[in-house]
Amino acid sequence: MPKQKGDKGTELTLKLAKKAIRMTPDGRRRLTLSNMHITIFPKCLLKLTNVDELDLSRNLIEKLPDDIGNFSSLTWLDLHSNKLESVPESIGNLVGLTHFNLSNNRLISAGLPSTLGSLISLKSLNLGMNQLDTLPPTMDALHSLQELGLFDNRFINLPEFLKVLRNLTKVNVKGNPLSYVQRDGEGMQKEKCKAEEDVYLVHESSLCRTCLQKCQEQRQRLTRGGGGGGGGGGGDVFEEKRTRTYHGLMVPNSVASVNQDVWRIRKPIK
Repeated sequence: MPKQKGDKGTELTLKLAKKAIRMTPDGRRRLTLSNMHITIFPKCLLKLTNVDELDLSRNLIEKLPDDIGNFSSLTWLDLHSNKLESVPESIGNLVGLTHFNLSNNRLISAGLPSTLGSLISLKSLNLGMNQLDTLPPTMDALHSLQELGLFDNRFINLPEFLKVLRNLTKVNVKGNPLSYVQRDGEGMQKEKCKAEEDVYLVHESSLCRTCLQKCQEQRQRLTRGGGGGGGGGGGDVFEEKRTRTYHGLMVPNSVASVNQDVWRIRKPIK
């Protein structure tokens, strides 16, 4: 197999990869190969069984090797901004993975294997900026998951399993055509889609007391069907978001204590 060339024509060999490994402040072995014009996943990397963190972001990789699951030592994997359309089933073997970034690729829902539900140590999963409209239902087993990025995809409905993920504190679904319910003056309901729905769910513990109270009041108004506006007769038309409950999570994103820009572009850990 020809050696993969990186930035400025440098041949990416196992020897060079070993030299590129650095220790993080917390003692982890990190290999950064970001923005090196890599088009094929360098299979020589699978021999680096002592690497804990791998950054292959901002490359041109179209496919992951079927035996990616052999990289069992990984706890942190960043593949954002490549050209991936699918993920191999063997990804489920990376049971020690805690952070996984697949944002800004070409992933479709059919390309996500059910084995994603085997990543039981996963705390952060970023699937933003892809072409997804559903997720594998097996992901309801990801009870350690705390942060989930689904922004800029094709979701009409939020995955139902979000309700059972008790440790989930942040869910970004900005830029999806999420459905909502519209009522007319006669009480008729019709489900529609909004092209640009800005929804950023945060855990109640992330809000100050004042913001939490405002959110609770707003949610009560929506649940009761109160428009919150003045004047007008009984035939006013108003829109109501679909009433769903996700344990400990609230909207809107305007009260989030974490800047959403930080969420949308996840920066490598220094």
